[in-house]
This record gives sequence, C-alpha cells and structure tokens, in this order.
Amino acid sequence: MSFWDSIKPAKPKAATATSLELSADQKTVSIVWSDQATHMVPARLLRQYCPCAECVEEWSGKRTYDVEQISVDMKVIEIAPVGNYAITFTFGDMHRTGIFNWELLRELADKTVTPPSPSTPA
Repeated sequence: MSFWDSIKPAKPKAATATSLELSADQKTVSIVWSDQATHMVPARLLRQYCPCAECVEEWSGKRTYDVEQISVDMKVIEIAPVGNYAITFTFGDMHRTGIFNWELLRELADKTVTPPSPSTPA
C-alpha cells in the first residue's frame, strides 16, 4: 500500500444556498441551492430545530424544550447571513441566536416535502 492509498478522498463540497426568500405570510422560507434543488421550509421546522446553546444542552445534545410546543403559526421576521457559511433567523417569538450552517439547513430542508416545479408532470 502506497502513501497515496492511505489518503482519504476529499468530501464532496456541500451545496450552499444561492437564494433565500421569505413568503408573504412569513411562515415559509424558499431556498434555492447551488445544486439547483429547491425547498420550501416551514418557519416552525426551523424554530423547532434551532441549534443554539439556549435550545440544545451543550453536553447531552438534548433539546431544552418539546419541539411540538412551538406554535404552528411561527413566523420568520428576518433572515441574515453569517459570513459565507450560514444564516441566522429572527423568529416571531423574537428568538434569534441560532446559526444554521448550510449543512444543517439542507438537512432540515430535505425533511420537507417540496411541491413539484411547474415543468414537472404531476
């Protein structure tokens, strides 16, 4: 076995969001990804899985609240970039400390059911 055989191949670059748009009712964030995938992510889902230290215990990784207690009417009030690697949201309950990196945001987006595009036959 040569040295080169022991080198792990580079991980494929994760998709990044190229466009984020808040719906008029502020309950959904539309995300277009660098790999051309599109998702409609509910504000409630984003708030339920906020990764901040207030929402997740540092040592155990457990949520500090029951995610089902998050209002079904949760809204996103503001979206702001965090460098080139993440997004932060201000939610309707004024919670704003979570930093959603692209990998986490995509993982949450993949949990949603996105309607087919108009060019896709039903």
